[in-house]
Amino acid sequence: MEKVLITGATGFVGKYLIKHLLSLKKYEIYATYRKEHSLENFESKEKINFVKVDLLDKDQIKNVLKEAKPDIIVHLAAQAAILESIKNPLETLHNNIDSQLFLFESLKELEMFDVRLLVVLSADVYGYVSHEDLPINEETPFRPGSPYAVSKAACDLLAYQYFRSSKLKIIRVRPFTHIGPGQKLGFVTSDFAKQIAEIEKEQIDPVIKVGNLDAKRDFTDVRDVVRAYALLIENGEAGEVYNIGSGKSHKISEVLEYFLKHAKVKIKSETDPNKLRPSDIPDFVADFTKLKKLTNWEPEIPFEKSLEEILEFWRNEV
Repeated sequence: MEKVLITGATGFVGKYLIKHLLSLKKYEIYATYRKEHSLENFESKEKINFVKVDLLDKDQIKNVLKEAKPDIIVHLAAQAAILESIKNPLETLHNNIDSQLFLFESLKELEMFDVRLLVVLSADVYGYVSHEDLPINEETPFRPGSPYAVSKAACDLLAYQYFRSSKLKIIRVRPFTHIGPGQKLGFVTSDFAKQIAEIEKEQIDPVIKVGNLDAKRDFTDVRDVVRAYALLIENGEAGEVYNIGSGKSHKISEVLEYFLKHAKVKIKSETDPNKLRPSDIPDFVADFTKLKKLTNWEPEIPFEKSLEEILEFWRNEV
């Protein structure tokens, strides 16, 4: 049984990835975490080897690598909220770049060159794409539009450089927007759904606060995304990069319209300046041909099904 070490394992994507890998019944899972409360309500704890580690401490990383002796690493850990990165750019750059750099250096110093390393980056690195650039393939130039995107562009380039110069077996992935039940606030589908649930329970006034509704995004269910990760840790080619997305884009207004249509009460919407980004990208849609050719992966969960389950999640939470 191969050993998989997952950083950022207690986050939104990490929980779904662990669940999927456990279902395959061929991996032993090691999962990093920072704070005890992140282990609350975690499924299948008894099947997971949890390791407390600060990824900004290289000595701690090296100790984890020595203990786990992984065959595969999936590096998920990151500060991923774009608005938070705009408020705290230095912290975002420090967290995202340094944690990845320390991981690479630790593998290099321990001479763990046979480990397959899936580095999860972001399609946000593409940034300000023109209409002629759509759909976005892996050759599209980087034009990052936020400190978060800049941090991920740096991580992307570092991953390629360490593959070339240090012979680490690094596979890069650039997922587009992924959504699903359990995603934290700060992401549009969760923000809308939580407000709807609170309004239905008369916790807040029947007005939903929104940002830019005209932007279009490529939404993929997180469960489809982690299926792609699992396929790539088996079949991905070291040194290569793969887009993960649905190949379709939806206006944020479509997300809002779905939630308003399925709300149990009548709700109005109004723009909240705090939810507007200083710069926003009009349209974003993935070309995932490279991934499909390699693995035959396609998204399976319909957009509307994801929204339905996100709304039900928040109805049970508030």
